[in-house]
Amino acid sequence: MGLTHQSTGVGILKEMFEVQTDSPADLIVALAGNPNTGKSTVFNSLTGLKQHTGNWPGKTVTNAQGKYTYKGDKYLLIDLPGTYSLLVNSVEEQIARDFICFGQPHVTVVVADATCLERNLNLVLQIMEITDKVILCVNLMDEARKKGIVVHLQKLSALLGIPVVGTAARTGEGLNELKETIKLVAKKQFPVQPRRTEYDNILQEAIELIEPRVHALLGEKVNSRWVALRLLDSDRTLLEAMNRFFNFTLTDDNILRESLAQAHLLLQKNQVDLNELRDRIVTGIVKTAEKISHQVVTVENKNYNRFDRTLDGILTSRFFGIPIMIALLGAVFWLTIKGANYPSALLTTVFYHLEGHLTLFLQWLGTPGFIYDILVLGVYRTLAWVVSVMLPPMAIFFPLFTLLEDLGYLPRVAFNLDHYFKKACAHGKQALTMCMGFGCNAAGVIACRIIDSPRERLIAILTNNYVPCNGRFPTLIALAGIFLVSGAGAFSSLAATLAVLAAVILGVLLTFLTSRVLSATILRGLPSSFTLELPPYRKPQIGKIIIRSVFDRTLFVLGRAVAIAAPAGLIIWLMANFSVNGQSLLAHCAQFLQPFAHLIGLDGYILMAFILGLPANEIVIPILIMGYMAESSMLELDSFLELKQLFINHDWTWLTAVCMMLFALNHWPCGTTLWTIRKETQSVKWTLLSFLIPTMAGIIICFIVAQGARILGLV
Repeated sequence: MGLTHQSTGVGILKEMFEVQTDSPADLIVALAGNPNTGKSTVFNSLTGLKQHTGNWPGKTVTNAQGKYTYKGDKYLLIDLPGTYSLLVNSVEEQIARDFICFGQPHVTVVVADATCLERNLNLVLQIMEITDKVILCVNLMDEARKKGIVVHLQKLSALLGIPVVGTAARTGEGLNELKETIKLVAKKQFPVQPRRTEYDNILQEAIELIEPRVHALLGEKVNSRWVALRLLDSDRTLLEAMNRFFNFTLTDDNILRESLAQAHLLLQKNQVDLNELRDRIVTGIVKTAEKISHQVVTVENKNYNRFDRTLDGILTSRFFGIPIMIALLGAVFWLTIKGANYPSALLTTVFYHLEGHLTLFLQWLGTPGFIYDILVLGVYRTLAWVVSVMLPPMAIFFPLFTLLEDLGYLPRVAFNLDHYFKKACAHGKQALTMCMGFGCNAAGVIACRIIDSPRERLIAILTNNYVPCNGRFPTLIALAGIFLVSGAGAFSSLAATLAVLAAVILGVLLTFLTSRVLSATILRGLPSSFTLELPPYRKPQIGKIIIRSVFDRTLFVLGRAVAIAAPAGLIIWLMANFSVNGQSLLAHCAQFLQPFAHLIGLDGYILMAFILGLPANEIVIPILIMGYMAESSMLELDSFLELKQLFINHDWTWLTAVCMMLFALNHWPCGTTLWTIRKETQSVKWTLLSFLIPTMAGIIICFIVAQGARILGLV
C-alpha cells in the first residue's frame, strides 16, 4: 500500500509519493539533508541491503527507499534528494519540500555535517517551519573531532527545540541512539517544540495578517505560518502542489485574498519590494542559523582546514588543476587497460569450457542443429563476449572512480571544468556525468540527474556519448596497438594509454563544441548558477567502495547490456548464416555500404560491424573478424599480429585505423545507453537526437580526415 490514511494520517496522497510498505503499521521516516553530509551513508547503515532505488514518478530524480526493524516496529526510510534549501529552485527541492509537507512522514531526520554546521542549519530551520516531527542528526562527528571542532549537542537541542543526535555513520557511532530517538518522536514520546525562525518586524506583521485565515482553511494539514510565508513570496509551486494533493485552491478564498492584499500593501508602505522579499526571508534564516551556530560550535584548532586548503590550492589551481586531472585520468585508464586483460582472458576461458558443457547438454537433449547454432553460436557467444570483455574493465574502472568520489576529488574536477562549460552555455556538473561515462555511457546518462536545469540536463545527456566508455576501449586499444604504437615494445601499454587519452581529449573538446551549438539552437539558454561544495578530503572506505561500485553500477549496467545483447546475438547469427546467391546477408549489406564507407575512410564490413554492434560496442571487433573470414559465428584471433595481418589482407592502412578509431569515438550510443536515454527523457525525440548528433559528427570528422589524407597523398 502507499502512504495512506492508516499509515500517515493523510487522507489521500497522489501518485508521486506512493511508496510501498508491507503493512499499515509501517512508520515512515523521511531522510533529508545537504549534499555531502553523509546522508547516503546514514541511509545505507540503517537499511543495509533492504532497499531499492527507482525514480519519483514522472521525474528523473532518484527515489531510494529502505526498511529496517527496531524493537518490533517496522520503519520505511525515504531518502529525499540532497538539497541546500526548500525554496524550490530545482526539481530536487520541490520533491523534498512536497514530501515533508504533504507526505506527512512520522519523522523527518535532517542530516547535517558537524564540520560546517552553520551552513547546514539553514535547511534544518526551513524544515522546522513545515513540521514539528524533526530530528537533527549531526553526522561526521569523527571528522569534526579530528579537526578540533566541538559541537555541543545538548545545547543545540535546547536552542532548536528538537532532539539532536551525534553520529559517525561510517563507523556506526550513534546510530542506535538515532533509532531510539526516531522511535520516541514517531510515537510522540519526546516533547518537540521547534524554534521559530526570527524574521524582521515588518515581515512578521505581514505574516500575522494572513496566518489566521490560512489556519481556518487548512487546519492542521499544513503549518499555517509557513504557508502564509510562502503566499507572501508568491510561491506558485506550493499552490499547485496543494491543489494536487488536497484538491483545493487556497487563493480561491475571498477573505484570504483580501488578507494577502493587505499584507502586500503593508510591505509596500514600508518600502519592501516584493521582488526582494525572498532575500529578506533568506536573511532571516541565515541570521538565525549563524546565531545558533556561534553558541554551540567551538573550534579548538583554528587551522583545522589548512591541509584541505593547501591541497585545493594545487588541485584546483589555474596552472596545475587541469594537468593533474588529465594525469589522474590517464592513471585510471592505464590501470583499467592493464588490469582488465587477465580477468577478461580468464572469463573467456571459463565461457569456452561452459560452451563445451552446454553443447554436450543440448546434444543429450537431441536439440536440432539449427536450434543449437542459434542458441550457442549466436546468443551464447554474444553474451559471453559482452560479459568477458565488458565486466572486467567496469569492475576495475567503477571502483577507481568511486574511490576518487569517496576521497572528495570529483567535485574538484567539476570546479576545474566549470569555466569551460559555462563558456559552452552548459552546466559545470556535466563534468561529473562525463567522468561516469568513461565507465559506461548509460551510467553517465543516469548521473545527469544531478543537474537541476532541464535544459542543461538534456545537453549533458545528448553529449555524454562523446566520452568513450569501457566498451569502446578494446577497439581503441587494439587499433592503437596494432597500427599506431606497434613499435613501442615494452611501453606499448603506456603508448596505448596515451592514444586513448588523446581520443578522450578530442571527445571533451567535441562535448564543449556540441554543447555550445545546442545552447545556441534547439536548447537556447544561459548557463544556470549552482552551489558547488568542495567537501573535505576523507579516508576512503575500501569495502564499501567495492560493494557500492559493484552492485550500484557494474552489475546494474551489465544487466541492461546482457538484456540487449541476447536478442542481438540471434540477429548477428541470422545475418551471417542466411545466404542469397551464395553470399551471406552480412556480405551483401557490406557491399551495399562500401561506397559510402570508403568516403569516410572505412569499408562496408567495418560499417556493418558498428551497425550490428549496436547492442554493445564490445562486439564490434569480433563481428568484423567474422565478416572478413566469412565465418558463421563470432570468433577472436589468437594475437594482435594475426589480427593485423587479417586487416592488411583486406587493404587496411594507417588511415583506416585512424578513421575507425574516430568513428568508434563518434557514433551512435549503444543499445543500453539508448534505452537509458529513453527512460530518462521520456521522449523519442531526444533519444533520436542522441543517436543522430554523435553519428553526424563522426561522419563529418572521418570524411574530412580521409579526404584530406588522400588529397595530400599521405596514403
